[in-house]
Amino acid sequence: MPILHFSNTANKEPPQNEVDAYGLTSFDLNQLLTGGDWVSAHEALKNSDLFAIVNQLSNDLANVTLTVERSRMQGIVNNPSNIVSRHSFYQSIFAQLLLGGEAFAYRWRNQNGSDVKWEFLKPSQVTQYPYDYENGLYYNISFEDPKVSPKMHVPQNDVLHFKLLSIDGGRNGVSPLTALVNEREIQKASHKLTLDALKNSLNANGVLKIKNGGLLSMKEKAARSRAVQRQMTGGPLVLDDLEEFQSLEIKSNVSQLLNQANWTTTQFAKVYGIPDSYLGGQGDQQSSLDQIKGLYAHAINRYMQPLVSELCFKLGTAIDVNIYPAIDPVGESYASTIASMVAKGTLAQNQGEFLLKRAGFLPDDLPEADRTLLSTHKTTKGGEGNGDN
Repeated sequence: MPILHFSNTANKEPPQNEVDAYGLTSFDLNQLLTGGDWVSAHEALKNSDLFAIVNQLSNDLANVTLTVERSRMQGIVNNPSNIVSRHSFYQSIFAQLLLGGEAFAYRWRNQNGSDVKWEFLKPSQVTQYPYDYENGLYYNISFEDPKVSPKMHVPQNDVLHFKLLSIDGGRNGVSPLTALVNEREIQKASHKLTLDALKNSLNANGVLKIKNGGLLSMKEKAARSRAVQRQMTGGPLVLDDLEEFQSLEIKSNVSQLLNQANWTTTQFAKVYGIPDSYLGGQGDQQSSLDQIKGLYAHAINRYMQPLVSELCFKLGTAIDVNIYPAIDPVGESYASTIASMVAKGTLAQNQGEFLLKRAGFLPDDLPEADRTLLSTHKTTKGGEGNGDN
């Protein structure tokens, strides 16, 4: 936890007993989960739909390779942290970005201004100066290590501030989850309905009718009600011919609305811009596998741009992005594309081999093809074809 707590205009002050999870901390989901209170990532990620999306997207985004034009910056981009791996660092950045709409990292630099390491910062560790921005943004930063003193009035060039959608000129980001406030309330009602139905399956409320018994006093009605309740909690309900029990039921249209699990999955997928078929949903039955992959590739590129743009802005260099490791982890689609281009003559065979080796699909020490074996194979195939004719 931070040593000092500053007034943060972008994020509310978190409670002192905040629980962290997955390298993340508290973030404000704008009344998504608890009516505007601070919630922990541990609590937010208990939602299966949200966990599936954040886990998949952050993992795939962390696999994207970045090539820096200024080669001396390549080392820090490839290995930004000295305590965790590259993948773990970037996955935490993207997870926080997807959940809260913004993520932070502090640039530790030496006397020459060269980056030594980047430190992931929780939103509760960072405070912006909202009105001092004529010469750039400034931040107050506290660190988890009690031996490191808080830094005041830190210039923006020392802080990597990644943002998604912004409505204040780019100073702060907006979480995609803010669009799901109403949907989340419906989902919470659905979960509550299911739990209540399971807990009270033997204690269902209903109406007990006394037939041909005349008018009963309130005392007699209460006595019969208690008798029925005792029977229902302890075993089957036994009635005589003069009694009739009808359990209360939820209207079918309300039950259907609250019980649409796939509908909530679709809503989460929609705000993150990915096909819901990636989350086990029905998806668009008319879409082909290639179309679905294309939509997911667009989503990966969409979330990479805030990170790449911020790095280019703060590091002062161009960065090339290769998203193939994220959307084609085994290289099958990439290899098929290269093979098709070679077959059509768009690329020469040696050019295709070069691209496949650079992508890691083929080993660098792959031996040269034996032309004798290739010609023999072609002759054999041709001979078999002539014999069949």
